[in-house]
Amino acid sequence: MANPGIVRNPSAPQVEPSTIAKLRTIAVALLSDQLHRNCGSIGLRPYHAPAPMAGTAVTVKTRGGDNLAILRAYDFCRPGDVMVVDAGGDTTNALVGGIMTFAAASLGLAGMVLDGAIRDAAEIGARTFPVYARGVSHRGPYKDGPGEINVPITVGGMVVNPGDVIVGDQDGLLAFQPALAASVIEKALAQHQKEEATMQAIRDGRWDRSFVDVLEARCAN
Repeated sequence: MANPGIVRNPSAPQVEPSTIAKLRTIAVALLSDQLHRNCGSIGLRPYHAPAPMAGTAVTVKTRGGDNLAILRAYDFCRPGDVMVVDAGGDTTNALVGGIMTFAAASLGLAGMVLDGAIRDAAEIGARTFPVYARGVSHRGPYKDGPGEINVPITVGGMVVNPGDVIVGDQDGLLAFQPALAASVIEKALAQHQKEEATMQAIRDGRWDRSFVDVLEARCAN
């Protein structure tokens, strides 16, 4: 049997559009707080003009600096999906630049996440199409493969499975199972209300900091 070059698996079902719309309005930090604050990516940052991101993950695993699998993965992305690429954190050569991110936006993707490098950073930074990456390199990509599409991957220490919810803002990225979305959203909105109440108390000069005494009393030192 001939080597297919790129292992291809079907994309997972998309998360409900109404759920994605709600997630786009909630800060990633609030969502993270509902997931024990111990998940989410580390070391990837947004390179686009500030804009929230939420969508269904289509995952890609590739060699560092090689984008053949990324090019093929466009065929597996639907409007509203986020392409999430595991390139092992290598930043020697860029995986995508202005053209490929513009193509992703034109196809209706909700964003791109790359544990690797991009180029054309100024061009990408002038757009609101979400692009997260580990770094920047002017060196262009190779197109030799191999790669895999829709397999479990890791980006910035965060495991992402095909079909996961993935959200992002200026604070970073978070991925979780769609089955958790309703609970996470409900709890995040409740926390937002509490935080708004705290902000109002600060404005009014009635911020109760007695909780600091409780925290200090249990300090192990």
